[in-house]
Amino acid sequence: MTERKPRKDAVRNRAAVLEAADTLFARCAGPADITMADIAAAAGVGKGTLFRAFGDRTGLIRALHETRLAPLRDAVAQGPPPLGPGTPPLRRVPALLDAVLCFKLDNRHLALALEEAGSGSPYEAGHYDRWHALLRDELERVPGLTDGSFAAHALLAATRADLVEHLAGRQGMTREDLRARLAEFTARVLGDGRRS
Repeated sequence: MTERKPRKDAVRNRAAVLEAADTLFARCAGPADITMADIAAAAGVGKGTLFRAFGDRTGLIRALHETRLAPLRDAVAQGPPPLGPGTPPLRRVPALLDAVLCFKLDNRHLALALEEAGSGSPYEAGHYDRWHALLRDELERVPGLTDGSFAAHALLAATRADLVEHLAGRQGMTREDLRARLAEFTARVLGDGRRS
């Protein structure tokens, strides 16, 4: 049986919806301000189109997040050092965390909306498990580091969207300062491995 291709207007509508949602989340004061009606109006489609294509607001946010995250996922899966595979863990772990932080800084409201969607827990978002497993596997290769799983959770906590929003949005920390602080924190966690 051949797989049915989506109709051209459905593909066009999906692209328009994602573009409209992306623009609205980038410009909003807070992710809760953006409704399905807002997105439908900005995309020039009916609300029913949104619900048919994405199920609900959380589904739309997930789809937009996955679209924005795809280039980073590709770089991690097959890119050159320091993000790509084959990079020693003492170089790759800081690079991965820096990339996650930069992604969340560049997509603050979208990342915050995703982490607040559904259960309200970032730990239940599918992408969290992927990042955790990747970091855990890298950390378990670091000499002297005894609990890669917990260390991966602790390091990822430093990139949570609500923390990024608090530090960058409310406290006014600059991108450079946030990146430097995360690099220092990561170096402390990896400390024993760096000395080995």
